[in-house]
Amino acid sequence: MLEVKTISAEDTYEIRHRILRPHQSIEQCKYEQDHAEGAFHLGAFYEGTLISIASFFPQKQPLITASSAYRLRGMATLEGYRDQKAGSTLIKYAEQKLADRGVQAVWCNARHYVKGYYAKLGWEELGLPFEIPGIGTHIVMYKTLGTGR
Repeated sequence: MLEVKTISAEDTYEIRHRILRPHQSIEQCKYEQDHAEGAFHLGAFYEGTLISIASFFPQKQPLITASSAYRLRGMATLEGYRDQKAGSTLIKYAEQKLADRGVQAVWCNARHYVKGYYAKLGWEELGLPFEIPGIGTHIVMYKTLGTGR
């Protein structure tokens, strides 16, 4: 059984490092926005073990016209647990939490090879693919949220 909980930024660093940035130092896995006002971090736990993480920050995206937007960063699930639907569970939980706060859109710079994953969750592509040096090709993906009313 999966349980989604709010976790600290520090709780995300090991999985960010292991899954997303193994070629970088743990220090480079810390984001400038980790402790920004309004930021939150979610973890999915399977039988008490943290298996999936995602971080959300209030941040506008120039191509999105919504008046309030949050950015998803650092979403990762440990290998061996990817059939547990932890990532999609985290995303759905966050979308509801953001909609309840009145946030109008959520977006991310998705690695190009996982854009289909986000599309299955109702997210749409925006703009053209671009390179993040040392990490790879990305595409902006976003979803418009309900008003939470």
